[in-house]
Amino acid sequence: MDTLVYILLGLTSIVGLTFIVERALALRWNKVVPRQLAAASEACRTPEDLQVLRVLCRQVPSPLGRLLLLASDRLDWAKADNVDSLQTAARHEIVRLERGLVVLEIIVGVAPLLGLVGTIAGMMTLFADIGLSGLNDAARLAKGIALILNATLMGLLIAIPSLIAWGYFSKKVEVLASEMEALCDDFIRCQYRK
Repeated sequence: MDTLVYILLGLTSIVGLTFIVERALALRWNKVVPRQLAAASEACRTPEDLQVLRVLCRQVPSPLGRLLLLASDRLDWAKADNVDSLQTAARHEIVRLERGLVVLEIIVGVAPLLGLVGTIAGMMTLFADIGLSGLNDAARLAKGIALILNATLMGLLIAIPSLIAWGYFSKKVEVLASEMEALCDDFIRCQYRK
């Protein structure tokens, strides 16, 4: 039973680390809100600027680029309809940005529980051994208790970095979403002012 718990803790650790690295790479600022797209959307005043922006959105794939391209494709729509479709698309982009965060959230809850299961299973084994051989060897008892506590420690050492990463990435998605919203809002206002 102890071995199974340690295997599950190891797998949980690998999954957590994988999602932390993947989200760290996917949520880089320049990958979600590229500077050149932000600058081009802010400078988009003429039809020629709009064409440059559209080409740039296709060349630099990103959530912001997809949103700006969608909004620019629908400039012949009424402003309210374009804003509604842009908001729907933005919700989809935010869901894509949040992908994997639920796994980190689950790991935050599961890892300490797996550690606790390992502790309980180890204590059951240790007390069964004590029941058979008695308390004659204090060193053996101390070694058994140390092994038991390792499961709890491992569970916490997996959960704490996962909790930190989950909190950081959740806030980063919120900030990125706010920046994309502001840029798209400015773009729409400028295009419909004409």
